[in-house]
Amino acid sequence: MSDIFAEVEEDLRAERVKKLFQRYGGAMVAAAVLVVLGTAGWQGWNWYQARQTARAATAYLGVIQVLDGPAGADRKATIPALEKVIAEGGAGYRSLARLHLAALRFDTGDKAAALALWDQVAADGGADPVLRDSARLQWALHQIDDGDPAQVQAHLQPLTAPENPMHALAQEAQALLALRQGNKDAARDIFKQLAQDVTAPQGVRGRANGLLAQLGE
Repeated sequence: MSDIFAEVEEDLRAERVKKLFQRYGGAMVAAAVLVVLGTAGWQGWNWYQARQTARAATAYLGVIQVLDGPAGADRKATIPALEKVIAEGGAGYRSLARLHLAALRFDTGDKAAALALWDQVAADGGADPVLRDSARLQWALHQIDDGDPAQVQAHLQPLTAPENPMHALAQEAQALLALRQGNKDAARDIFKQLAQDVTAPQGVRGRANGLLAQLGE
């Protein structure tokens, strides 16, 4: 008897499946196709992204080899490659390429373009915080001599927090800006602080002591 009940139950399940398929079969097939296409699309996108990242990495490393090469190397020739990395690379490579391109633009006399590139990195929420801070610092250092003091200070101020790894360099820039404005007392105070800051790089501490000697301390 148990075999008969089992067969009946199996037939009922089969009949229910048949009715469900008749009623929803088209939708089920469509859903299955969408799942397959979605998976394939996701894998394709990942492949494309990996390919683009690999291309950006190769282009960027080629640029670095030139920039780190002999002094007579044609650094301007790397500009198209850097622009390509900026256009096609991932967030990290884009930021690094912008920083290098900014330095090249400045060296070739295009100061406005250089400052704009540094500001782009500084404002990029997807960039690494260290790269963003480096861009702010570079912008300020290249404006110390003739830039708007208020704007220079605005770029430096976020970097002066003690926990920021660039705080000593930012404070040094603030002291140089103070000297440019004729405020020797403010500059002297900052240099004293830097000379005693054991967390500051040795070069910063050495320059601070040297400038204090020139200021009569």
